This record gives sequence, C-alpha cells and structure tokens, in this order.
Amino acid sequence: MATKITNYQCPACTGPLHFSPESGKLQCDYCGSVFTTDEIEKLYAEQNAAAQAAAQTEAAQAQQTTQTGDDGWDLSGAGSAWGAEADNLHAYNCPSCGAELICDETTAATSCPYCGNPTVIPSQLGGILKPDYIIPFKLDKDAAVAALKRHYSKKPFLPKAFSDTNHIEEVKGLYVPFWLFNAVASGDVTYHATRSHTHTQGDYEVTVTEHFRVRRAGTVPFQRIPVDASSKMPDEHMDSIEPFDYSEMTDFSMAYLPGYLADKYDVSAGESAARADERCSSSIQEILRSDVHGYATVIPEHQDIRLRRGKVNYALLPVWLLTTKWKDKNYLFAMNGQTGKLVGDLPVSRAKYWGTFFAIFAVLLILLNVLGIGRFFSEIIAALMD
Repeated sequence: MATKITNYQCPACTGPLHFSPESGKLQCDYCGSVFTTDEIEKLYAEQNAAAQAAAQTEAAQAQQTTQTGDDGWDLSGAGSAWGAEADNLHAYNCPSCGAELICDETTAATSCPYCGNPTVIPSQLGGILKPDYIIPFKLDKDAAVAALKRHYSKKPFLPKAFSDTNHIEEVKGLYVPFWLFNAVASGDVTYHATRSHTHTQGDYEVTVTEHFRVRRAGTVPFQRIPVDASSKMPDEHMDSIEPFDYSEMTDFSMAYLPGYLADKYDVSAGESAARADERCSSSIQEILRSDVHGYATVIPEHQDIRLRRGKVNYALLPVWLLTTKWKDKNYLFAMNGQTGKLVGDLPVSRAKYWGTFFAIFAVLLILLNVLGIGRFFSEIIAALMD
C-alpha cells in the first residue's frame, strides 16, 4: 500500500484509515470499520471550524500573491490556503530528481514514484494552495498491476528479463496537481483548397485542377482544460492518459487522501497558461478544419484565433505510477486512476527484433527462390551488408 499522507484515525480504534476505490469509503486497517467521507469530515468539523478564520486570512493572502492579472486569466478561484491542515503535513523532497510530495508528519516514504530513489528528505510545507476539487481513485493497485501486465503482453520485442524482474509491486497511487482552465475560443480561418479530375481528350489524358477559397469561422467554449502542474511529470504522459470524467469530480477533502501520495505543484497557473492557450488554439483549428470536406488538398492561408480567458481552478487527479530502471535507464508508466488508460515507454530487445526480421526474411527468400529470383535478392542483401 502506498504511503499515507494524512493522519485521519478510526473513531472506533484510533487505527489509520485509508480511502478504498472499490467502496468509495474510508476503511480502518486494524478493526475493519468503514466510514463515508462525510462522516469523517463531520467528526473533524470542530477542528476545522477552529482553523477557518486563519484559513480565510491565508487564502486572501495566497490569492493576492498568485493572481497575475497581466494575461487576462482570472485566478481568484484557483485554490485556497491550507490553514490549520498544514500543521500535520510536510513536503518530502527527493534528493535524486527533486520531486516534492505532500505527506503527513509521520510518513517515511519508501521510494520516489518518479525515479524510484528509496531516500527522501523532509522539508517544510509552505506557500502552496489547497485544491478546489479532487477526483477520487476509482481503480485500485491490483487493477494497475493487471493493466501493466496487459501492456507488456502486447509488446513482442520486449526483453523477457525486463518483464520478469521489474518491480510491478511498487506501483504507487499519486494525486497529480492540475490547473483546470475555462476559456472561449473564436476562430476565422481561410483555406486554399483544390479538387482534381482527369479525362481523356484525343490521345491525351488531361488533368484539371480547380482552386477554391474556403472560409470557416466559429466560437467554441472550453471547460476545465487540464494542464498538469508538476514539472517532474512528463506532459506527454499526462496528456496521453486523458480524458478524466469530470462528472465524478467533487469538492476537495483530505478524507480522500489516506493511502496515497499527493504531489505538490511546482508550476504556477500563470506558468501553465501558455499550454492552455495552445490547447484551445489547436482544438478550434482542428474543429474548423474538420468541417471542410470534399477537397483533395486543404491548406490554411490565413487564420485569426482569439481567446477569451476565464476562471482557473486547482484540482488533484488520480494517477497510478511505476518507475523502473533497466540497463541504467528509467522507464515511467502512468495509468489514469479513474478510467484505467495506461501509457509508458518500454525497452526493445535487439535480439528479438533482428531475430524476427531474419526469420521473415528467410521465409521471403524461400518464396523468392521458388520464383527463381532468390539468388538475385541474396546478392543485393550481401552487397548492402558489406
């Protein structure tokens, strides 16, 4: 089980609680008692109420320091101050890759989910915002391991020793920080399109190419454009495991965190805005282009893309991670903890690759010999190898 990051205790026996994706509830590791997140939150209501005044003050200060205002994004709703909850949390810094993970004050992390380094050093938690929303884990560790095994089985050139020896039991559940951008994109694009047809005229075959000027314009609203807020997390991995089902997103509660790690964002909303802009711009261009039909070629000649930036929110989204090392190279696998979509890089066995290539070539050469031209191709291959 992944390292716990909160200190919620069972009301029945004071044992540690962890969030179970299967039941959607908090379960006690010792006595087996089960509680809903609402029940646990109510039990801690008095403690939270005592810290509310301080939290509101810190939230106002955090908002003032994080609002950029220069690029038009409204960051007033992007997170709030942690308040008294920060007293029981610490940021753990990995000395190998620099990743910072939010854990409770008693946690001794066994390994970094990004680089696999077994040593972590505690540091102070400060200056980060409390998330607005969270999507709880829906799939457990067993589902992540099963998905990884299926991923292996579909790769014929994967070294056998890699799948036999890498530590799939070290899969970690991690809440990854995301900024969610709302925006409206307007686009006006002019295309140069062509359509060709061929006919016979006497002894000649004539090809006629028609040229067209095509224009498409429209406005598209975008809600909750996700941009991961961790510099240690490869953007291509996070983009590839999308989409998340935001209908299951709920207001943030610490009660969802026990049993998992939570990453501390180190890329601000302002620094992430460029990626949100690019996603809006490229999306509306794709939408407008998809409405141009019936032409052989379509080339954009002029385009006017305008963005009206809106609200930004801060959310934690569930991801299962495995980092393993093979021949001094790190391999990262990421699985959407809600939908099960998995991506990751894998090594290639050169022996399997070339063995398959020469096996196919041998069969092809036999067929060519039957046709009487095998010797000719053998001489060409020998000359190329020389």
